Amino acid sequence: MIWTSEMEPVVIDDTTVGAAVGVAARAHASRRALIDGPSAKAVSYAELARRTERIAAWLYADGLRPGECAAIWAPNLPPVAACTLAAMGLGAPVTCLNPTWSDDEVDAQLADADATVLVVAPDLADRARSFGVRRVVVLGAAAPGAVPLAELLASRADPPQLEIDCDSIALLPYSSGTTGLPKGVMLTHRQLVTVGRQLVRALSVDDHDVTLAVAPWFHILGFTAELLVPLMAGATIATTPRFDPDSFLTQIDRYQVTYLAGPPPLASLLADDPRVLDHDLSHLELIASGGAPLAPGTHEALVVRLAGCAVGEGWGLTETSGAICIPTRPAGTAPGTVGPLLPNTELRVVDPVSGAELGPGLDGELQVRGPQTMLGYLHRPVETAEMITAEGWVRTGDLGHVDHTGTVVVVDRLKDLIKVNAFQVAPAEVEAVLVQHPAIIDAAVVGRPDERRGEVPVAYIVTDCQVDAGEITDWLAPRLAAYKQPADYYRVDQLPRTPSGKLLRRQLGDRVGAER
Repeated sequence: MIWTSEMEPVVIDDTTVGAAVGVAARAHASRRALIDGPSAKAVSYAELARRTERIAAWLYADGLRPGECAAIWAPNLPPVAACTLAAMGLGAPVTCLNPTWSDDEVDAQLADADATVLVVAPDLADRARSFGVRRVVVLGAAAPGAVPLAELLASRADPPQLEIDCDSIALLPYSSGTTGLPKGVMLTHRQLVTVGRQLVRALSVDDHDVTLAVAPWFHILGFTAELLVPLMAGATIATTPRFDPDSFLTQIDRYQVTYLAGPPPLASLLADDPRVLDHDLSHLELIASGGAPLAPGTHEALVVRLAGCAVGEGWGLTETSGAICIPTRPAGTAPGTVGPLLPNTELRVVDPVSGAELGPGLDGELQVRGPQTMLGYLHRPVETAEMITAEGWVRTGDLGHVDHTGTVVVVDRLKDLIKVNAFQVAPAEVEAVLVQHPAIIDAAVVGRPDERRGEVPVAYIVTDCQVDAGEITDWLAPRLAAYKQPADYYRVDQLPRTPSGKLLRRQLGDRVGAER
């Protein structure tokens, strides 16, 4: 059985990312496109267009050509938007890097992407000199071996008149590597423009909206929902380079933010932190959580605290331009479910063993097909063929089902399933129950080999006080079947997670082996 989106299809054409943003820039020339959150300095759409043109002209004169990769190593700062659009406008794919990464991690991605230009934040300029790129541009004052952004903005070179193929690579994000080595995900102009249109429609974003770019732009969630979408819709983006709870809440209040897209920890803060009560968040109309599962309890608490604000969980992969299902405004989603399928998108549920398509209510691998799915993995045809079927279905690796109302429920990662006496245990289900315990702040469950049962679940927990394992076991007894209950508990200060909040289970799995 194949499920299709009930939303009206979006137009799929030959528009490039630069052209799509250019339409909004001309229609909303005087409106604020970007605001530097901490300083409140704003850049209008007209100024963004001017800066993009100047940067593109300089980069082209300096030798950047279509097909060459430009890398950006910086947090969410307004100039990043212009640099990204400028490179894409030259037909140069953009790859973004995590500012917290080590030199080895940065060097590996730059080499794999074959980047020739590196744009860096001022505090990273000294380290950038050690990488083998042709040109380093610093988003600040001049630094040894780097050209300051001001020089690019002062360019008087004629902007090039280029015909950019909409099926050429525009963005090259790297997968998180939680199930293997990071891989470059090739996303074209057509795919990005399409997902932008899909999200604009589903999220009902327009020029009255203001979003706070708290999800990092180097992650697909931040890039699509908090950079691409607002710029295509003529909305305003307030940037926050480093997350701080007080600054986060102050900026939602100050800039009258209307929608947020971010990982579950943001939802937890808004649901539980008493500082929220000191700020006016009445302008918030939608909170879309993504990147990792949102605990139903947090979802429910947020609905109560922010009455009138839609709350929902989205679902997507880097390989699907970040989006498959998304909460709508004003409906949100029901706790424990993800939003409806995006326009032009199909979904099927496949039995992992037989490959048969399954009907409503039956768990299997969720597979998706749509115009937002990736071209493939850079330099990795074998991995691409393993990920995408001959019919164009992306194997998400997620276990889930579609209920009888057409609602999509993501249960867990297929590779994370724990088999206890042939019974399947979804770690996410156990974790969702554990975090309801009054002493447990965060929890992760992984499998451990067991001679008698094949595998058993073990839990890593973060607590705000001492708690006895026996007490947790007693508390779980009426809430979970015996085979789903952890055989052991390990108390830790924090769990390893990606910037989007996704749990790095592989690290915990390695730790389980060491602790046996």
